[in-house]
Amino acid sequence: MSREAWVLVVLAAVLAAAMLAGAVLLAIRVVRTRRMLGALGAGGKVAFYGALIYTILPVDLLPDPIYLDDMGVLAGALFYLGRLVAKHRAEQRAAGESPVATLPPGAAPRR
Repeated sequence: MSREAWVLVVLAAVLAAAMLAGAVLLAIRVVRTRRMLGALGAGGKVAFYGALIYTILPVDLLPDPIYLDDMGVLAGALFYLGRLVAKHRAEQRAAGESPVATLPPGAAPRR
């Protein structure tokens, strides 16, 4: 192989590793929201489990070395779950409950 071909192979490997790392980090953030699923209702559960199943299953829109579709699904689920959590906390504040009481163990309240 020529030097240029090796450079392209190395660049492709680094890019694939970076995309895999991004997908893993997003998956970890989605899993951390699992503690709040009971309070978020059916829509939160569908978004959570749907994103994880799509990420784990080998059937994708794009081939597996390209994790952009997995990252998009995970980011969309995080966005949706974040909105549900904010809505849930706003409802608790309106009802006079303390939103800190429903935070997962070890999580700090937002200010």
